[in-house]
Amino acid sequence: MKIALMDSGNGLLAAAAAVHRMRPDADLVLSSDPGSMPWGPRTHEDIIARALAVAGAAAAHRPDALIVACNTASVRALAAIRAELEPGIPVIGTVPAVKPAALGGGPVAIWATPATTGSPYQRGLIRDFAAGVQVTEVACPGLADAVEHADSGAIDAAVAAAAALTPDDVRAVVLGCTHYELVAERIRAAVQPRLRPSDEPLALHGSADAVAAQALRRIGSAPAPDAEPSGTLTVLLGGREETLLPSALAYPEGRSLPAVGAARP
Repeated sequence: MKIALMDSGNGLLAAAAAVHRMRPDADLVLSSDPGSMPWGPRTHEDIIARALAVAGAAAAHRPDALIVACNTASVRALAAIRAELEPGIPVIGTVPAVKPAALGGGPVAIWATPATTGSPYQRGLIRDFAAGVQVTEVACPGLADAVEHADSGAIDAAVAAAAALTPDDVRAVVLGCTHYELVAERIRAAVQPRLRPSDEPLALHGSADAVAAQALRRIGSAPAPDAEPSGTLTVLLGGREETLLPSALAYPEGRSLPAVGAARP
């Protein structure tokens, strides 16, 4: 079994780690182009072209499925990627977890990039899945870039700025960019002390586990976390086979993956 994941940069690590937890015997292909990020401010046409190039590099390794582990690419380029690769390769997009967060009744905050915050796409998710729930959209300028480069000081500053904009009565935060899942506990640590006293801890809602499970369903496989950890890892940066960047290894999700090109002992 081979599962490919694509993103502009390190945002794919959370979903890759989730796939590896569920199926440690699966071979992984991680395709990104960190030199071109961030994608959010780029034109619609440019995002589609870059996403197709990153997806095509992954597809050349003949995976059983491709996870588009990037919110921006899922919003702007998912249809184009599916038109290019399906039905030969199932393509699974990433949607911010607004629906499960809203099921808790709210209030909910959605942390997202400035390009996504207030967008018709995000407003549509709120309309369709969070009707009647108090939702606050929180733009997080600079956070994805800081996470991409594992810049601890910049991460803390961006998280603190977003936390200051988060209402003190929220019960859940939706992590609306896959990069944010890599610093989920830092987000919790910044937001929780600002909240009103409550019996319930802050709930954080990411997408990694859901898209990993959906990828397995699409290829007719089930989770098998106790399988022999025989999966291999291929890393593609701008289409070239490389190793994981040092910034990826700054996160537990990156360090949890198999060694590049080799099965785990």
